[in-house]
Amino acid sequence: MSKKAGHTLAAADTDECKSKRMKIGKECWETPLSFSSPVSLFESLISPLREEEFFRDYWEQKPLLIQRKNPQLASYYQSLFQFRDLEDLCSHDVYYGRDMNLCRCVNGKKKVLNKDGKINFAQVKKDFDQKKATIQFHQPQRFKDELWKILEKLECFFGSLVGSNIYITPPESQGLPPHYDDVEIFILQLEGRKHWRLYRPTVHLAREYCLESEDRIGNPTHDFILEPGDFLYFPRGTIHQADTPAGELVSTHVTISTYQNTSWGDFLLDVLPGFVFDSMKDDIELRRGLPRQILMQVEGSSHARKLSNILRGLADKLENAKELRSFDMKKDFIMNRLPPYVENTEQLSPTGKLPTLESQVKLRFKDHIMILIEPDQEKTDEIQSMMAYVFHSLKNTRHNHMMGDEEEDDDDDDEVHEERDSRGCGLRFPLSHMDALKQLWSNQSVLVRDLKLSLDKEKENFVLSLWGESLLEVV
Repeated sequence: MSKKAGHTLAAADTDECKSKRMKIGKECWETPLSFSSPVSLFESLISPLREEEFFRDYWEQKPLLIQRKNPQLASYYQSLFQFRDLEDLCSHDVYYGRDMNLCRCVNGKKKVLNKDGKINFAQVKKDFDQKKATIQFHQPQRFKDELWKILEKLECFFGSLVGSNIYITPPESQGLPPHYDDVEIFILQLEGRKHWRLYRPTVHLAREYCLESEDRIGNPTHDFILEPGDFLYFPRGTIHQADTPAGELVSTHVTISTYQNTSWGDFLLDVLPGFVFDSMKDDIELRRGLPRQILMQVEGSSHARKLSNILRGLADKLENAKELRSFDMKKDFIMNRLPPYVENTEQLSPTGKLPTLESQVKLRFKDHIMILIEPDQEKTDEIQSMMAYVFHSLKNTRHNHMMGDEEEDDDDDDEVHEERDSRGCGLRFPLSHMDALKQLWSNQSVLVRDLKLSLDKEKENFVLSLWGESLLEVV
């Protein structure tokens, strides 16, 4: 009998998860997930828990196990990815290492069984059957529409990049040794059963991936079997291992992960350089020269008091700061996240009437917009003034989502390179337009004539620019 430490819950009520029709292949399924908003999608994943309870009792604290025995949910989960989907995916240009790994845990160590070059399904099937290899397929949302739909909503919900991996393990086999990750983990069991063991963290909320030996981790705090439709969450740093029990033909789960390098410490590393730079303009103490030969000293501890006084002064200024400029985190998110899920790309084109002074307008795709104040990027040979930038992810491509900046093997694939270059598209406005942008951001709709800009011509040009970028519509 499985041990269920933590929270074990029953299936979600149909009232909480309103179904929609969706097509997968030639079949139709009822999806028990609600895609009406990012919050509703997340709550349908953790149902019957509510968002508030999850973040109060589990997030970054302890694992959550939800075992459902829900045939409808099990069928939907299985439709997200199955072993048989691999044959079709292998007909595309997928490669060992970049798109898929084959591995097996042998005597507590990870053994990689990859071949070289392009993946051949017959060879993968042979290694799966004969070598008991686990198949790890990277970022399947690049190919599977329903996973794209789920992850895009989760990126809106968390405000952070969300990735996924598929793990397919044969019976009486284990793919990875005990380890912990630097991401928050959500597991959906898709087909077959999988045996999980979780252990107390040695590094809470870890910032890096690390293997752990069996003799260090002690006894599991959680020991259970996941079945199709079941859900598991655990925080980064949680040591875990999983294997497929005997008697299964195949066990498949999807790991959804988020919050990599998204801590308060990471945020400080991102915003403090700009804040210190801006503070130096009006604080002479920050502009005073260092003591002679300080950079030649072996130890710098003698200046710790001076630095701590400077930091206290900066902390006082920080408390009253109106704007904190992000250097990298925000742009990294908007440039690399998924585009909005649409069934037809025409839905991402400008729509409806052209806005006029008498139009009531609102933002489109607000969850995919980011407003930043940055130095004017077009003036590199003179003193840079600050500008308001409106970045968006409408022209991002799902096909390189979470795949880093690896160059494509085919140098002639111009379409891929054009898609990569289009990430993080947007508009540039004078800083005087910032109040108008905030109006649009904070209100359901705004009359163009009421926008906080001096001239009517400025107002018209402003809304026409946003409309032309598909970021605004007339209501």
